[in-house]
Amino acid sequence: MTYKSIKHWPEDERPRERLLKHGAAGMSDAQLIAIMLRTGGNGKSAMDMAMELLADFGSLRSLEHASIAEICETKGMGKAKSAQLKAALELGKRLIREPGPDGPVFSTAEAVYAYFQPQLQNLEKEVFYCAILDVKNRLIEEKRISEGTLTSSIVHPREAFRDAIKGLAASVIFVHNHPSGDPSPSREDIALTRRLESVGETVGIKVLDHIIIGRGRFTSMLEKGYLKTG
Repeated sequence: MTYKSIKHWPEDERPRERLLKHGAAGMSDAQLIAIMLRTGGNGKSAMDMAMELLADFGSLRSLEHASIAEICETKGMGKAKSAQLKAALELGKRLIREPGPDGPVFSTAEAVYAYFQPQLQNLEKEVFYCAILDVKNRLIEEKRISEGTLTSSIVHPREAFRDAIKGLAASVIFVHNHPSGDPSPSREDIALTRRLESVGETVGIKVLDHIIIGRGRFTSMLEKGYLKTG
């Protein structure tokens, strides 16, 4: 079969021209990756390489978590193209996390999960965050409180509330991940949640929830009954 570069395709079939004409929303994952790669390599078009990448890794999420070296194993993907791809995927993650002009509103556990999940669900260590909120449950700031081992993190209430107190928070939501992928709360998680709630009552900052993020799912300590009604 004779190799035919994208520039020789009919105009309506070229990914970049389709995007310019119809917008990005209607593009497939492979078409968007092909636009980012710009050119092919190793006798393949950019579209061929994009489809091969998706076939090799199975999903955008798996591709996002792959290392540069792993991406380079796909024929035609050198370090430069692999770096371009990783940069584009990282920008997508950051966009999800970036607050809007007034910050996201955390009115449900699902909203908290949607915001933190991209950065937490596949980490190999436990990381503990405090989401500092205003009176409308709008995110003022997120603070990384601690990073633990593969099985536990060390969180001191003084550190957990320090920035919330400085920022005049109306309330907070605590969030951490379980590297195992199972968000079921441990005895330590339950004890820590109750301790943080008690400290919050002392300093006048309401603890609305403590969300544990696993792989593709989460647990709300409020919904499980380990916190008083938010």
